[in-house]
Amino acid sequence: MNTTLELNAPWRERLAAWLERPRFQFVITALILVNAVILGLETAPTVMQRWGSLLRLLDQIILACFVIEISLRFIAHGWRLLRDPWGLFDTLVVAIALIPASGPLAVLRALRVLRVLRLISIVPSMKIVVQSLLSSLPGMGSIVALLGLIFYVAAVIATQLFGEAFPEWFGSLGASLYTLFQVMTLESWSMGIVRPVMEEFPYAWLYFVPFILIATFMMLNLFIAVIVDAIQHQREANSDAEPVVEQLDQQALLAELQALRNEMQALRKQLPPRE
Repeated sequence: MNTTLELNAPWRERLAAWLERPRFQFVITALILVNAVILGLETAPTVMQRWGSLLRLLDQIILACFVIEISLRFIAHGWRLLRDPWGLFDTLVVAIALIPASGPLAVLRALRVLRVLRLISIVPSMKIVVQSLLSSLPGMGSIVALLGLIFYVAAVIATQLFGEAFPEWFGSLGASLYTLFQVMTLESWSMGIVRPVMEEFPYAWLYFVPFILIATFMMLNLFIAVIVDAIQHQREANSDAEPVVEQLDQQALLAELQALRNEMQALRKQLPPRE
């Protein structure tokens, strides 16, 4: 029993290592890109009228390749694959494409484009960025809370100062919040909002300029700082994990050699003794 487990483990490890080879990853990346082009072409009625059957056939072939890949990953890793967030993500994306998109489930046909997002789990640099964004969510949440507090105070002040003269923009708290959001994005903030307000209130710039400096430039830089810090920490964590991965690979190789040695010794014992 133990000997069987020892022999099966190196086989699964070899399959897992083969699935992580650069050539295999390149093939999967190419299939994802081709599938993305096909899904884009399916939105053009003229193209579908002429090449629709061929594009649907290619889409089914590529989907079959993805199913085979996920199946091989399950064979190599077992149900542990679902413990990995990226493995779970890839499985769900492929599983959605297998659901019949007809009747009330027709909306799932549009979700086939999610297969393009598998590039995130394939390309290491993109994976680092996504992991960094997820790890930066607590810090970004604090910044969003601070920004919301600034917006609330600024909206109350704007409603009291400009609400009577400009009810469309500042007549209520909700209208002021939306207008200030437009000002924060710098979308027609000067000619569209601030200058008309300054014609009625010449010193309104004393309110809008500090708001833009705080809400747009300072808050934006805080967001960037949190994300850059998270990316740096993620890269450091990955660099620290590389020696551990190399050590595990060496241990797996040694375990495979030991299993082969045990098998050779067992075969030698089964051979008849020489006369």
